Amino acid sequence: MSDFKRFHGTDSYLTSEALESAVNCALVLERPLLVKGEPGTGKTLLAEAIAKALGAPLLRWHVKSTTRAQDGLYVYDTVQRLYDSRFNDGDVKDIRRYIKLGPLGEAMASPERVVLLIDEVDKADIEFPNDLLHELDRMRFIIGETGDEIVAKQRPVVIITSNNEKELPDAFLRRCVFHFIDFPEPDLMKRIVAVHHPKLDEELVDQSLTAFYELREMKRLRKRPSTSELIDWIAVLKAAGLKTVKLDSNVPFLGALLKKEQDLASLADQLSGGRKYRS
Repeated sequence: MSDFKRFHGTDSYLTSEALESAVNCALVLERPLLVKGEPGTGKTLLAEAIAKALGAPLLRWHVKSTTRAQDGLYVYDTVQRLYDSRFNDGDVKDIRRYIKLGPLGEAMASPERVVLLIDEVDKADIEFPNDLLHELDRMRFIIGETGDEIVAKQRPVVIITSNNEKELPDAFLRRCVFHFIDFPEPDLMKRIVAVHHPKLDEELVDQSLTAFYELREMKRLRKRPSTSELIDWIAVLKAAGLKTVKLDSNVPFLGALLKKEQDLASLADQLSGGRKYRS
């Protein structure tokens, strides 16, 4: 590709060499990039970073348990048409007025290349990935109610995220470029924190990271704190003017890190009496 532009992350989205390699592989092959990783590792933000780096619009398709591949192409608003017919509001004979393109349909119809984020694909029915694969392969579809055919002028850059809630079909996996985003090591995390909180006292950063990673090592936690929660926690610590912090029974603003009552109770039990917990 003569106009291929390599992805190296952005000023606000720091990447690893492996992640950059996966993104660039997907761009060259023009295949969907399937990104897995625990919540809070930046899967969704990756699509935003790619769109920013390429200077392309970003379309989002948030998948739900009831989502069908057809929903991503277009929807026919029969209810609105029936309402307009009943109250003589508009020309109900023009069916095109009631056709609304979905995110995938918009991506195909766009005259310019866009980045399409298909977020949390594993939430949908097991047939959804295979149906989606069919549409992504063809890059064209017909609107049944009008006979209009939409053909992609520019193949979109497709980023698909998964939280590993269910297994994805092998046929789907074969057609994607895959990358698993590992949770950031402390050195990378320190750089990420610096992006969001520049000029922060280094001692506070080091102590916060130490407490954060100690907390994540607790095996009894049902939901370990993520990167975004660490960033929020440090923001609160900074706003409160705290200079030191450690993981003990008086750890401040714990609700910014732990979001489940069972985890709060578990930590309190581990730290009660000044005992240092063991993972």
